[in-house]
Amino acid sequence: MRSKTNKYMKKHVLISIVLLLALSTASVYCQNQFRYVKNDAFGYGERLEYKVGVLSGPLSGVGGSGGLYINKNARTITLPNGEKRECYEVNFWVDSEGLVETLHPIHDKYRTIIDVGGIFPYEFQQMLREGSFKRDFKASFDQINHFANVGDKKYEVMEYVQDILSNMYLARTMDLSDKKIGDVIILSNFYKDTTYTLPVKIVKREVIKVPAGKFKTIVVQPGVAAGGLFKFTNNITIWITDDERKIPVKVATSVVIGNAGAELVRYSGIRGKIDAKIE
Repeated sequence: MRSKTNKYMKKHVLISIVLLLALSTASVYCQNQFRYVKNDAFGYGERLEYKVGVLSGPLSGVGGSGGLYINKNARTITLPNGEKRECYEVNFWVDSEGLVETLHPIHDKYRTIIDVGGIFPYEFQQMLREGSFKRDFKASFDQINHFANVGDKKYEVMEYVQDILSNMYLARTMDLSDKKIGDVIILSNFYKDTTYTLPVKIVKREVIKVPAGKFKTIVVQPGVAAGGLFKFTNNITIWITDDERKIPVKVATSVVIGNAGAELVRYSGIRGKIDAKIE
């Protein structure tokens, strides 16, 4: 009788172990269903501050300020399947000052919640206040079932859909060391009800000086751009540090009154050394 009991117990324990292993495997699969993007470019607490406005011409210096900030504390998002994901909360802002504030006040804000492991968004919010113009937009992304939710509407989207702000952080994780002049990187972003293609062209490598210092940079040009302190009519040119951080140190475009854009003034909370900084 004892022999039969022992056989039963052994069989029961064996079945329990098999079930436990199966559940553990399913749990690991659930936790790793998303892509992993290696990121040495940025982290919690990174803060980039810019002077924004006219960079050259008779009205040079007129404009305001802006910045990008990754919250020091992680955000946790609970997915429809119950899984919890650690996220970056990123905020971008532009505020007019001086003459612009008097004539045409601008106070724009953007916010995105980005998955730490996969560098894709769960939420995007835009709040534009430009003179009498006002626009609020918010989207949430179901990255499991591939939908963007805007108000009471649902739009089917591509896998790992991006918003315009999270796109920039995804681009910062990319290895550009082997990219040649003329190469094009294809990004995409969802806005309102459509997913847009965003080609980014590698233009050149250049050393430039901005208020935050002198940097070796990679110069890129996105195919489209809009919003912010000025309504851009020409292609934007962006200078990013030519190293692992890929920090945007300057943005410029041509407008009637001169060159407009933004230049890095100060920074803090950088993930590591900025090897591209010369002085």
